Amino acid sequence: MSLDKYSVEKVLTVHHWAKNLFSFTMTRPAHFKFTAGQFARIGVKVGDELVIRAYSVVSSPYDEILEFFSIVVPDGALTAKLQHLQVGDDIYLEKISYGFLTLNRFQQPLPNDLWLLATGTGLAPFLSILQDFDVWKNYQHIHLVYSVRNRDELAYQERIQQIVADFSEQHCGFQYVPIITRDPAAELHQRLPVLIENGQLEQFVGYEFNPETSHIMLCGNPQMVEDTKAALKARGLTMNRRGEGNIAVENYW
Repeated sequence: MSLDKYSVEKVLTVHHWAKNLFSFTMTRPAHFKFTAGQFARIGVKVGDELVIRAYSVVSSPYDEILEFFSIVVPDGALTAKLQHLQVGDDIYLEKISYGFLTLNRFQQPLPNDLWLLATGTGLAPFLSILQDFDVWKNYQHIHLVYSVRNRDELAYQERIQQIVADFSEQHCGFQYVPIITRDPAAELHQRLPVLIENGQLEQFVGYEFNPETSHIMLCGNPQMVEDTKAALKARGLTMNRRGEGNIAVENYW
């Protein structure tokens, strides 16, 4: 593998949210550009091999550093190494960004209501998207729906509150909706596709999915994405193709 297409950056911080979730920040080279919602390819040396994986960027495109959110995969070639990162460690960054989970892919219908549906580390691109003033200017209603298994996996709660405080001035249409699937005491505790099929998600937020107005983004484990797509299609919503349609997903798994 040629190393020419990578820059060597430094780890700046590491934060462990739960035993299986962590995030880290790293230096950002001046040449690295991305659109909110895109992902980067990053990696570390494991022996003599450079192991590379795709990670959505948490940071705003205007931040001076890059932040990533990762799950610990048992025996994962990269996460087994990443979870033990220390400040000052080297980390490799491919020089270009990738991905189409960006708001500019939506042309029709016009912006009105935006649904950001995430499980686990799928929250990352939506945090980046929510740090763009255009989102708050263009959408009247924004629903960030974050599904986890256990309460301690609800990462970035303070960051979400800070983003809302910084960006939502004079915007009254934002809702953050946590779902905890293994806590029967939680207000919402079923899987996302089930909550769409039975109408509980819309009832909870007081707003409905609408093929004429809704933009919907999905990011998370592949099974959630497939099942949620099916539930949304059953409601008359369509995949976004060539700028038209309601549902957008990322395909780097």
